[in-house]
Amino acid sequence: MTIAAILSGKGTDVITIDGGASATDALALLAERRIGAMPVMHGDAVVGIFSERDIVYCLGKEGADALSRPVRELMTAPAVTVEPDHKVLDALALMTMRRIRHLPVVRNGRLAGLVSIGDLVKYRIDRIEKEADAMRDYIRQG
Repeated sequence: MTIAAILSGKGTDVITIDGGASATDALALLAERRIGAMPVMHGDAVVGIFSERDIVYCLGKEGADALSRPVRELMTAPAVTVEPDHKVLDALALMTMRRIRHLPVVRNGRLAGLVSIGDLVKYRIDRIEKEADAMRDYIRQG
């Protein structure tokens, strides 16, 4: 099971933001799209990730003044990324170890998608349920 399999089911559209955008604009985009994070881009390159956690951390540390700062000053960088051929279980382990919930997927240096911990867990549970169903069918036939 690879990340490419997950992207084939969920699609490759990703909401991104430029590092020069204000935190206020980023916050509005997160709220409007009802998402928890988005890759921060510089041209075609993923230079970081901006998440709910980044906003909460900066607001707690600096107060409302943080909202006027550019995303590039508040984002988590560098972004932890994976390639489409990365194994799902390895990606889950990476996310757990790094305590992150979103992974930009990069192919040949370009953004190819984004997966969340929820995407990976859902995919894994679906696979386990299919394997269990196949085992039950096998036992019934035996």
